[in-house]
Amino acid sequence: MDLEEQFRQAFEKIDAVLREAGLDFGSVVEMTSYHIGLRDHFDRFCDVRSEYVSEPFPAWTAVEVAGLRRIGAVVEIKVVASIDTSRPE
Repeated sequence: MDLEEQFRQAFEKIDAVLREAGLDFGSVVEMTSYHIGLRDHFDRFCDVRSEYVSEPFPAWTAVEVAGLRRIGAVVEIKVVASIDTSRPE
C-alpha cells in the first residue's frame, strides 16, 4: 500500500467511527498523528489531511516515532471529537 493510500485509509476509518456516532470531521477538536519518517512524507500527509479536515482546524500534534504496532504502518491517528449538545436533533 502506498503512503497516500495508507493515509486515506486511516482517515476513512476515523470517518466511519465519527459517522457511527452521528458526527463528522467538523466535530474533531484535537488530533494527534504518529509517524514513522515524518519528515519524508509530511507534505503528502498534509495534502491528504486537507481532504478530510477543514477550518476551523482542530488542535493538531504530529509526532515522529520509532515504530508502530502494525507492521508496515507509517502513521496512526488519534482524534478527540466533541458532541454539541446545544443543537436540537
